[in-house]
Amino acid sequence: MMENIFLYTDGASRGNPGPGGYGVVLLWGNHRKELSQGYKLTTNNRMELLAVIEGIKAIKKNHFPITVFSDSQYVVNAVEKGWLKNWIKTNFKGGKKNPDLWKEYYELSKDFTIKFKWVKGHADNSYNNRCDELATAAADGKHLLTDEGYEAML
Repeated sequence: MMENIFLYTDGASRGNPGPGGYGVVLLWGNHRKELSQGYKLTTNNRMELLAVIEGIKAIKKNHFPITVFSDSQYVVNAVEKGWLKNWIKTNFKGGKKNPDLWKEYYELSKDFTIKFKWVKGHADNSYNNRCDELATAAADGKHLLTDEGYEAML
């Protein structure tokens, strides 16, 4: 049986829009990796999605199935309920938000087998709580990047 890669993700923003960040905990066997980054001006949903993207980018072996755990119903439902496929088909008609990040996720996802599971945020899942700590610390950090995709839409 193939070993699963577990990807826990969270996004945060101080104000929506405002300074934001994402946090990721990657688990594979005995290996654990944490990722985070903050941005000067962004939204919570963008950070939730960017956490997934950056987590997947950190995975070097695409033959292992990935289970993504997120407390974002926006992200989980977009993939699991097929919304994203429709958004791609209609080129995000009707003003669907974050097309730059959704297209990036969609292209990345083609090389992997990915399942999404929703977890309750700020609850008893220690990995999700760690992602929240990473995301909020990144949003409050000093070395914030520019979310060029968001700022291009302003």
